[in-house]
Amino acid sequence: MVRAEASRIPTVIGTEDMPEPDVRVITSDGLSIFAHSKILAAASPVLENIIERPRKRRRSNYRNITIHGVPFDAVSAFIQFLYSSKCSEDQMEKHGIPLLALSHVYLVPQLKQMCAKDLADRMTIDEVVDVLQLARLCDAPDLRVKCMKMLSKNFKTVEAGDGWKFLQKHDPLLELEILQFIDESETRKQRMRRRREDKDLYIQLSEAMECLKHICSEGCTEVGPFDMDTSRHKGSCAMFSTCRGVQLLIKHFGTCTKRVNGGCLRCKRMWQLFRLHSSICDQPDHECRVPLCRQFKLKAEQDGSDARWRLLVRKVVTAKVTSSLSHLHMKKEKEP
Repeated sequence: MVRAEASRIPTVIGTEDMPEPDVRVITSDGLSIFAHSKILAAASPVLENIIERPRKRRRSNYRNITIHGVPFDAVSAFIQFLYSSKCSEDQMEKHGIPLLALSHVYLVPQLKQMCAKDLADRMTIDEVVDVLQLARLCDAPDLRVKCMKMLSKNFKTVEAGDGWKFLQKHDPLLELEILQFIDESETRKQRMRRRREDKDLYIQLSEAMECLKHICSEGCTEVGPFDMDTSRHKGSCAMFSTCRGVQLLIKHFGTCTKRVNGGCLRCKRMWQLFRLHSSICDQPDHECRVPLCRQFKLKAEQDGSDARWRLLVRKVVTAKVTSSLSHLHMKKEKEP
C-alpha cells in the first residue's frame, strides 16, 4: 500500500485486474486512498449509507468519504482490512487504538473484536486508563473488564500515574465507576475466601464423622469399642491426623470431670460431633455403635432442630458426597 497525495496519482487498494476505483477516502493528513464502493459497502453498513447518499453535484467521478481524527497509515490499514479481512501484527501493534475506534464507528465487528483482543493482550499498566476510556467509548465490554481487572490489581501504581490524575480531573464518573468495581472486587474476593474456608470446614467435619464411625465400629490405634481385640495391632488409617484428633477428644471426653455443663470446650466439641453424627446417620439404632446416636435422634424427633443446624447438616452431607465422588474420580484416573 502506497501513500499518495490527493493531487497526485491515486493509490488504489486492490488488485490490478479490478475495475477503476470510484471512491476517494480523504484522511486528516490531506492524503487520499482510492477504493471501490462495492467493497466498502459490503464490509461496512455505515460506509454503505454514505456511498448510497445522493450527491448534489458531481464534480468528479469519485465519491468522497472523509475520515478524520486518525493518521493516514491507520486509515490505510482499515481500508486494507475491508478488502482482505486481515490485519498484520505490525499494523495491530502500531494502530490498534485508532483501528478499534474506526471499527466501532463504521460497524466492522470482526475487526473490532480483533482489536479489542489485541489491545487486551498488549496493554500495559501505563496505558490501562486510556484504553479503558476507549473501551467505554467504543462499547468493548471484554476489553473494559480486562482494563478494570488490571486497574484493580495494580491500583497503587495506576493511581500514581498521569493517566489517573487526568481522569480524576476530567471524568469523575469513570473514576467513581472504577472505585466501585475495585470495592466490589474486594468484596467478591472476601466472599470467595469465606466460602473456601467454610468448604474446608465442612470437609473436615465430614472426615471427622467418618473417623468417629470408624473408631466406634472397629477401633483405631488407641481407641475403639469395648469388644475391640487389643492384641491385634491397629495401624494408622487413611485419615490419620483427623482420626488422631477424634481419638484424643474421645479419651478426654471419657475422663473429663467438667463436661459440657462445667464449661469444657473440648467436651462441647465432642458433644457436637455426636449430635452431628446422629443427624446424618442412616443406620438402624441397633446397628450403629456410635455413643448417644439413638438418644440424639429421639431428642431431634421430639424437639426438632433449628434452621442453622439443619443447614450445617446439609453442608456436611454435601461435602461428604463431593469428597467421595472426587476420590472415586481420582481412583479411576489412576487405573490403567
